[in-house]
Parts: sequence; structure tokens; C-alpha cells
Amino acid sequence: MSKINFFALGGIQENGKNLYCIEIDNQIFVLDCGLKYPTSELYGVDTIVNDFTYLVENKDKIQGLFLSHAHDDHIGGVFHFLKEIKTKIYGSRFTLAVLKERLKDDEFEYDQSMFYEVTPKTALKFGEDITIRFFEVAHNIPECLGIAIKTLDGYIIYTSNYNFDQNSKINYAHMIRSLAVFSKEGVLALLTESLGANNEQSRGTILEFKTRLTNIISQATNRIIFSAFSSDLLRIQLIIDIAVQHNKKIAIIGRKTQKIVNQGIELGFLNIPQANLANLRYIDDKNKNDDKNLVVLVAGARHEPYFMLQRMSKQIDRLIHINSNDTIVILTKPYLGTEKMAARTLDIIYHYTSNVKEFNPTLLPMSSANREEIKQMINILKPKYVVPIIGEYRHQYALRIVANCIGYDDDRIIIADNGDVLTFDNAKYIGITTEVPCGEVYIDGKAFKDVGDVVMRDRELLADDGVLLITANINPRTKTVLVGPEVVSRGFIYARENEDVIKSIKEIFMLVASRFLTTKFINWSDFKTEIKNEISHYIYKSTKRNPIIIPVLISTDLDLVKKITS
Repeated sequence: MSKINFFALGGIQENGKNLYCIEIDNQIFVLDCGLKYPTSELYGVDTIVNDFTYLVENKDKIQGLFLSHAHDDHIGGVFHFLKEIKTKIYGSRFTLAVLKERLKDDEFEYDQSMFYEVTPKTALKFGEDITIRFFEVAHNIPECLGIAIKTLDGYIIYTSNYNFDQNSKINYAHMIRSLAVFSKEGVLALLTESLGANNEQSRGTILEFKTRLTNIISQATNRIIFSAFSSDLLRIQLIIDIAVQHNKKIAIIGRKTQKIVNQGIELGFLNIPQANLANLRYIDDKNKNDDKNLVVLVAGARHEPYFMLQRMSKQIDRLIHINSNDTIVILTKPYLGTEKMAARTLDIIYHYTSNVKEFNPTLLPMSSANREEIKQMINILKPKYVVPIIGEYRHQYALRIVANCIGYDDDRIIIADNGDVLTFDNAKYIGITTEVPCGEVYIDGKAFKDVGDVVMRDRELLADDGVLLITANINPRTKTVLVGPEVVSRGFIYARENEDVIKSIKEIFMLVASRFLTTKFINWSDFKTEIKNEISHYIYKSTKRNPIIIPVLISTDLDLVKKITS
């Protein structure tokens, strides 16, 4: 028997940055390391990753990073993780290939020996009592793996994202037999995704999706332009298959998409006949790329498909200009934070063509398990405890109800939050025994640099209330204001229409200056702070707004200026 701790640094009560840890007898096994995309309120933030403080402090205990699949919310944080922690990385052939390409894009120099390719047949031993196995799960990207950690008290099963669509291709096939083996040997805890737990509707199957695609492609009399996410290789392959069946030419647009598609082709997960590939040239007077037999795949991550469709609609894209004869097929359900852009994109497209096909989300093959599939997973594995992960609180709560429906009492369903340490002792859950530090790190650009709360507050203020710049030239020797103060407003007020406010700001400046310029030595720091405080107080009282106030005091020796200019 052993003492087992489970905790998440990210991925619980949120959508993204999945990172889960199993700690057994001073050994830590890290499961996935993803990122989260920001909402529109986080100005200038490109991505959000986890705070790795606990893992950095305990890096000697880490036995490896085990990756389930190649989506950003599961591997997007690895670059930042590796900058702080060096460890072995385990994943499927395709997952590691995508990860290495990402690391190259981030200009991270890695050692090839740190990567270990695993398959559903792999068994990794860690000491006498721990074995890690893998099992294939159906998802919308190749070689997605669930992870099974065998302990003295039974298996801990991490499903990652999955579904039970039996029409999946062989590379997406679900190895139900493996699950049955784990069940027979005993499952202590099931760490299962919960994103689809409140989805009572039966999702569209791959067969239904193919039927709808076939109808669209067969009936189109001109170009067909599809929007897709570059990580959804299953849908991309289905589009290609049906386009080939109808003798269509295929063009794939999107730099990142080209990379992941090339990897899919190289590793045998995507099949595109060379004869059907169209190599588009830039549009000019002689070339419009308007072949009626053309299927265009506009793919990228998050907001990129919408951005490219907008450019095409506005006739400013270099490769495709949308016209009234084109058929536009939207297969991209907006990510959190891109809803406005998605709606705006549709509005722009309708200005140029009304032939737009929007797939109802319920008709799209789901990449996350719905209620019935979660029931199926629990019924096959028969775990002692169920731990809902990968989802927000409402999803966790919905999964609890699902488990209740098949006979699980609440004391066997553990709803936790990031940082909570769930402890199992001698095969029994004894509660949340402590917490580990967890949080978010805002990434602005490629630098691993926490933008921080102060900077984020400043950005919010800039966006909401603008900035006020107050400049003055001061002679420190004669203690006089030589030039100014000048007041520059950006995003706060229009100076010409608010001359009384500007005049009052200048008067306040001179009052503060009169106090500080009577001392023997000027305390510049306190001088600027007092200017900010006094003017902030006045502005809020007058306008109920809080612009960022930046005093710029320039020390100027008038005699020196005269000497230079004479």
C-alpha cells in the first residue's frame, strides 16, 4: 500500500492549460502541460501558462512529463516548462513531432535524447511498484493517448479528451479492450474530462458529417472555401477525402497548418494525392486563382481562420478573393474570446456572398465525451473514485450528476480546484490534505515573462480611460519652470473641447511645483508622485475617470542651453 497525492496546476474549473500531477512516495509524474488563450480583456497577452513554482522547487522528484496529445491546451506550455525544468518527455510519435516543431518555432534548443516515443504497447517501470501504460483514445488528432498509472492500490487512469465514435478511422480507434484489462486489475481513480458532461444531445457522428460534406461539395458549382482549425486533422482529412472523390483540386492556406499537415503526411496520418494538390500563386492581372473546381482549406489556430476569411472577403488577401459565386463552409466553433471576431467575420462574408453554410455545433463530430460516453467510460473501468477534470465548475458538477445516475455516491466523486492536493492512503480517499501554489503566468510575445498584475491593470486603465502626459522643463539651479507644463491627452479627453480641464491641470502642476521648488534640493521622485496624486484626485472628481498619468520632468540648465545655442 502507498500514499498517493493528486493535484492540478491547471485545467480544473477552467478551459485550458491542463497540467496534472501524481505524487507517489517522493516521485512526481506530470501529465500534460498546456496553455490557455486569453479573453479580450487581457490586453496584449498572447497566451497564459501555469505557474511552475511547486514543480521547480521539487524538480528532483519529477520522473517525466507524459503527454496525451498534440493540442495546445495539452502541450502548448511545454516550451515554458522546459525553460525551468529539464526532464524526460514521453508521448506518441505524432505528438512528439508536433511538439518538436513548436519548440523550433520558439527557438528552443532541445536535446533529442530527452524525448521518448511511446505506444499502447509501452510499459514503463518506475521502481518496483509503479508501471505506466498507455491506451489509444478516439479524438480529432492522431495518436491521442490515455495514461494508466499502475500502483499498489490500483490504476489511476487519465483519459485526456476522448469520445466513443466507432466510425473513427483506425488511427483514432478506441482501444476498449485495454480499458477492460485495467478494470479487471482494479482502478483506484478515474481522472476524466468533463467538458461534454452537460451535453445531453447526441453529437453528430463522423458518418453524418461526411454525408453533409458530400452534399455540399457535390452540389457546389464554383469554389468551396472551408474554415477549419489546423489541429483538427480528422475533419481536414474528411474534407480532403470527399474533395478527391469529386475530382477537386485542393489548396491549403495557413502557415502553421502547412506544418502540421506536412507532419501528418510524413507520418502517414494524412493522405493527399499529389495530383489533387493546387499550388496557388499570388493574385495578379493574369491570375485570379478562381478555378471552379477548387476546394480551399483556410485553417489555423484560434482566431486565424476568421482573420484570413476577413482578408479574403475584403479582397486584400494575396491568394483568394471571395466572390458571390463561392460557397463558404464554416466548421470552426469559436474559442473563448473569439466570439466577437467570429460573428464579425460572418457579417463581412455576407457582404460578398450569401452562399454560406454554417455547421450547427451539434452536427459536428465532438472531440469531447458527452454524457453517455462518460457513463460508458465509468461503466467499463468501474473506478473506486471519479475525479472530474478538464473543464469548468459547471462541467464538473454535470459530471457528478452523470456519475450519480449510474450509482456513484457523492463521497466517491471528488470535485477539486487547481492547487488542491487530493490524498489517497491505503486505497482510500482521505480528503484534500493541503494546497500547492498555483497560478497563471501571462505571456506577452515569446519571452517567458510574467506580464504581472500591475502591468495588466495599467493596460486596462489605458484601454478604459487613456493616458495623460504632463511635461515640463525645470531649472534645478534657479528652481524655476522654464517651459510648460504641457499636457498631452491620448484616449482620455479631446483637449480643444476641454480647455477648462487642461487649464486646471496646469494650475495644479504649478501649485505642486511651487512647494517642491522652494527646497534646497529637489526630490524628483516625490515631486512626480505628488503631481500624479493631486491631478488624479482632481480628474476623478471632475470626470469620474482614472487615466494613467505620466509626469515627465526634464532638468534643464538655462545657462548651458544658452551656451549651446549661442
